[in-house]
Amino acid sequence: MLMRIRDLMKARGGLAAVEFALIAPVMGTLLLGTIEICDALECHQKVTMMASSAADLVAQASKVSSSDMSDIFNAASAIIAPFSVNNITIIISSVQSDGTGNGTVAWSQGQTWSGGAPKAVSGRAVNSPITLTQPIMSTWDSTKGAFTPCKANTCSVILAEVTYYYTSPIGRFLVGSQEMTDVFYERPRKVAIIPAPS
Repeated sequence: MLMRIRDLMKARGGLAAVEFALIAPVMGTLLLGTIEICDALECHQKVTMMASSAADLVAQASKVSSSDMSDIFNAASAIIAPFSVNNITIIISSVQSDGTGNGTVAWSQGQTWSGGAPKAVSGRAVNSPITLTQPIMSTWDSTKGAFTPCKANTCSVILAEVTYYYTSPIGRFLVGSQEMTDVFYERPRKVAIIPAPS
């Protein structure tokens, strides 16, 4: 009996199979987790690109019509591919200076997609205050060595806000919908203030 136990201790024939059986579930979990996290990071990067593209497209114009806004919403939402276009909300607002370095909403429009079809949603309330953390509505005063806020209603920024509810295709580690949001500010290029879409 003792001899058999010694022979069993020296045997190495099935060692690789046993090691693989112990390591395979851990490696599989790491692989799926890496794929799921990378997929979520890619989606968040696309949300950021949607916000910057929407703000940039509006800021390039001297005025925008309602059909221009519809085209801008559709162009921005196309960026999310290959992810589903459902559960996107894009709100674009023009924020005018209030003289203190912050601003108020001059106009705002939004669009959401549900079931693949676009639907208008209300944007931010007109005249609602916006607190800016960066001196976007200011100019550099070299004599003072500081930023000086624009006078009231003399400059503006375009504010694009994107919200997307991401659902992982694997759903193993990221269960349910994950809200992804991004905000982007852009100064108009051709005019100081872009009028409301007509």
